Amino acid sequence: MPGWAGQPEPRTDGSQEYAWHCAPFTEGAQYGIEIFYPYDNELGVSRKNGKLAFDGDFGARPDNSGDLMWPPFRSFGQDYYTYQLLLDLKVGKDWAVRTEPHPRFYTDLTDTVPVAVPALLRTEWWPMISFVVFKSPVEGHTHIFRPGEPMLQILILPVTADFTLAAMDEEEAAEREMRGRRIHGSRPALAADTTWTSRTDTVFDGTYRHLLRAAKAREGK
Repeated sequence: MPGWAGQPEPRTDGSQEYAWHCAPFTEGAQYGIEIFYPYDNELGVSRKNGKLAFDGDFGARPDNSGDLMWPPFRSFGQDYYTYQLLLDLKVGKDWAVRTEPHPRFYTDLTDTVPVAVPALLRTEWWPMISFVVFKSPVEGHTHIFRPGEPMLQILILPVTADFTLAAMDEEEAAEREMRGRRIHGSRPALAADTTWTSRTDTVFDGTYRHLLRAAKAREGK
């Protein structure tokens, strides 16, 4: 910071609140693999009269580029466009690679951050992520790719979400209820030195951060 998650304002009364002030968001944003836009030129993708327009100078095709698509962006139907990623990530047969919008998409107030479309790829037998799909901007808006900026996030997940929702038994539910009550009861003490009110009169405290720090210490991380 400063960066896409906000300015380096401290957690103190009168500060502007930013996404990085929230520990769950920060951990979520740091989870996975960032993919950065690798070119030196800026590219704008916009929709004009219902058609996609790519505004950027990629220059001549690189020497020895083989089958490389040039430029590496193209329309994909009416509402999407693709980027030729050519990234080889191999994970085991029980795992998959999932593309996601980069977390800065959720902090963007300009509607210019590219929106990667989620896709689950089984790379144990699929040898390369040839391209990724992005959602097209709405009419009159422009998505901008800038040198060195992250453009999507990749997560490594179980290939099958083999989960079953089940009701808690009474003992487990009671234990969870008691834990919640204890946290609520001790919150004034836990948050005594970390409570602050932003300039929009939103109250924050560091209870979750204190507990997270304690959990990591207990786990030796």
